[in-house]
Amino acid sequence: METATINNIAPISLTPRAVEEVKIIMQDKSVPAEYSLRIGVQGGGCSGMSYLLGFDKKKDSDETYQINGVEVIMDKKHGMYVMGMEVDFQDGLNARGFIFNNPKAKSTCGCGTSFSA
Repeated sequence: METATINNIAPISLTPRAVEEVKIIMQDKSVPAEYSLRIGVQGGGCSGMSYLLGFDKKKDSDETYQINGVEVIMDKKHGMYVMGMEVDFQDGLNARGFIFNNPKAKSTCGCGTSFSA
């Protein structure tokens, strides 16, 4: 069985609207119980790095956090890029989707999912 560290203080936060949307997606898409919300970063995107957001199984390199009833997993190496980030969900006339408000980002692009640190 894979192990993961469960920490009390998450490096990121989820707004109530983001938590609500994650729970709706988990139920509507029948996400298996052994999956958690994965948040992280990867190389690429128009500004150099882009955000990861999806459902995945825990890996040995992950840290686990409980954020308002949602189990969040993140690779330990990604914490320095997202420390203090807030994930929100927007459901408006012009846009619908998850928004990443990252104080560590030195620059972003118009897509809202790419940044440089």
